[in-house]
Amino acid sequence: MGKLISVIVTAYNIEGYISRCLDSLLGQSYDNLEIIVVDDGSSDATGRICDGYAEKNSHIRVLHQPGNLGVAEARNAGVAAAVGDYIGFVDGDDRAEPSMFEEMLRACEETDSEMAVCSYRQSLNGGGESAGQQEAFTGQRYVLTGGEALEIYICDNKPWHIYHSVWSKLFRRDVTEGLKFPAGRESEDIMYTTRALLKISRCVFVDKPLYDYLVNRETSIMNHKLQERRFKDEIPFWKEQIACLKEAGYGELSEKAAYHFYRTMLFYYVDFRDRKMKEAAAALAAMLKGERGEIRRIYGNGFVAFGDKVRMRVMLAWPGGYYILVKGYERVVIPLRTGR
Repeated sequence: MGKLISVIVTAYNIEGYISRCLDSLLGQSYDNLEIIVVDDGSSDATGRICDGYAEKNSHIRVLHQPGNLGVAEARNAGVAAAVGDYIGFVDGDDRAEPSMFEEMLRACEETDSEMAVCSYRQSLNGGGESAGQQEAFTGQRYVLTGGEALEIYICDNKPWHIYHSVWSKLFRRDVTEGLKFPAGRESEDIMYTTRALLKISRCVFVDKPLYDYLVNRETSIMNHKLQERRFKDEIPFWKEQIACLKEAGYGELSEKAAYHFYRTMLFYYVDFRDRKMKEAAAALAAMLKGERGEIRRIYGNGFVAFGDKVRMRVMLAWPGGYYILVKGYERVVIPLRTGR
């Protein structure tokens, strides 16, 4: 029969997508799955569709969570109800490739890894069309120590990319013990993945796109309340991550995490300006100026690229000028380099 995998599916008002998600799980090449669907107080037909699937298939259980408590609470409820040897997550508007859980489980078992990570594809609105340029995939496995995986996750080291979302991962049950998704928060995966990687001794990366991630769904949390999500959730979580790594004895990695955090803030500043979100851009610039001393300390590290030091210096001195320079670089330098 093999090890039991519990797959936690979160669903809220996705009546047009939940069937393709559940069909992808029922069509898995590995069939020792328990599929726990947590309906987070949907007001459309999502809950009824899930109940219909459960009536016809014993692999599926549905939990109806009153009110819209959010993805974090839904996942926590799903994990609490799970009895599997391994825990996986799928968002109810996404889908899993047919061999996803078979390949992830085999990778864990054959390499004695507590956690597997896979690559993924992005698709538009549930169709087969690609959401932009996709990377080439080697199809290979790469076994990493927990420390190596943690550094790849923090520093976005290529050729592998360990994304923070839990849907690209399979966790051995003991890794999830004691871990909770923070209630009422978005970007809840940032610290969950960080703490999971701190617990493991070995991780296996499967460089195959085994997960199909849906982008550009209008009602997705990824497309609304951008300013609130970044300032109230993402930024505090990344600062918590920096402190967590330092507390765990990863001093240098904590410094690298701070460096990558500040690099991301420069991207966010430009993104806010591009979206005409002037108040958000001004608030971000003010935050960076308020942390000028810490930024200068972090950017004094030898691993900080010279170009990044220059960019941050310009940003701190003249945010508007930094934006002008970035847009000029995009209009002039990039076309010259690419021949476009």
